[in-house]
Amino acid sequence: MQIKKLPDEFLEALPILKQIKQNNFEAYFVGGSVRDTILKLPIHDVDIATSAYPQEIKTIFNKTVDTGIEHGTVMILDHGNGYEVTTFRTESGYQDYRRPDQVKFVRSLIEDLQRRDFTINALAMDETGTVVDKFNGLNDLDNHLIRAVGDANERFNEDALRMMRAVRFASQLDFEISLETKDGIYHNAYLLEKIAIERIHVEFVKMMLGQAAAKGLKLIIDTKMIDYLPGLSDHSSQLELLSKLNIQLKNEVQVWGLIFKVLNFNYSEINHILKKWKTSNQIIDDVKLTVEILNQIIENQVNNAGLFNVGKTNLINAIEIAKVMELNFDADELIHQYDQLPIKTKKELQITGKDLMEQDIVKPGPKLGKILMELENLVIDEKLENNREALITAAKNMKDWN
Repeated sequence: MQIKKLPDEFLEALPILKQIKQNNFEAYFVGGSVRDTILKLPIHDVDIATSAYPQEIKTIFNKTVDTGIEHGTVMILDHGNGYEVTTFRTESGYQDYRRPDQVKFVRSLIEDLQRRDFTINALAMDETGTVVDKFNGLNDLDNHLIRAVGDANERFNEDALRMMRAVRFASQLDFEISLETKDGIYHNAYLLEKIAIERIHVEFVKMMLGQAAAKGLKLIIDTKMIDYLPGLSDHSSQLELLSKLNIQLKNEVQVWGLIFKVLNFNYSEINHILKKWKTSNQIIDDVKLTVEILNQIIENQVNNAGLFNVGKTNLINAIEIAKVMELNFDADELIHQYDQLPIKTKKELQITGKDLMEQDIVKPGPKLGKILMELENLVIDEKLENNREALITAAKNMKDWN
């Protein structure tokens, strides 16, 4: 197969390939960029593989950085953009089921491609656009199939995260997983216990954001990988019902918001489980706010205070989840209601604690915060105008509070 018109990302990197070849070494574009070009998808990273060893690459180019030289990777900066170039290699020894204990540099492209995870990623392309395909990856692309290179059990024992990558690709590309590869995942799912949750987290969220997220979720359940995902292992039946929906989500908050709403987890459980997934505090806070407004949407109890509390971003997150859940509600009306709020942040309140103290209405302390909170609530509920004079008058009426 030859790609007649190379995308600009490859054209910009061609001088790297040509310079390596002029020095009598092989050089190819490899991996996901080749796959995505064939599928007519956007390219994210251009990876280059070569028969030249790292020290040889460093003699060919003037500006290089050792980004991962122990694994054969050198970044070349000669032509403006930085391009990572990796020596053909074989790997062995995977005692931690993730990283190889031994890396051996080789001169053979086929040996390098043979160590890769799936046939659709074991493709290489030269500077003319000619694709090198030694493992029927092109045929698998045509058939929309995820298939391990060689023996699936070996590939997953080398790197157990590949099992999550398989379902992630199935979701992102809307591909099926071959029977042999799926069987390999089923028999090796327990190896996920060996993988850092941070890495599983990344693959899981990407899977849930794919165009066929429901397919990916069903695969995780069917292959028993669900048994090794914190907080989800005891909820296969509920998640199976979720996998029957048309899951179309746009960000991580929506992913967790949907899952926790379907599982009916409370805020304490959400906090506990997302801590196990090593999720950021900001994501955790946003998920809880999103679930809060989603509950109000379901109960038809959305009010100004609730909208102010969650903010527009999390309101939109809740609306997207509600659409997946096929709830009957008016999304446009909710957005309109939010847009009509008198204030949308605390900073928009036309009075501060300093103002109240300067007017000798209240001294520093808990009472100051209580009065400000009450003024804020009155403005949000449209019971008080948001202007300084009205706020000061109202505050004076509150000065005798205990």
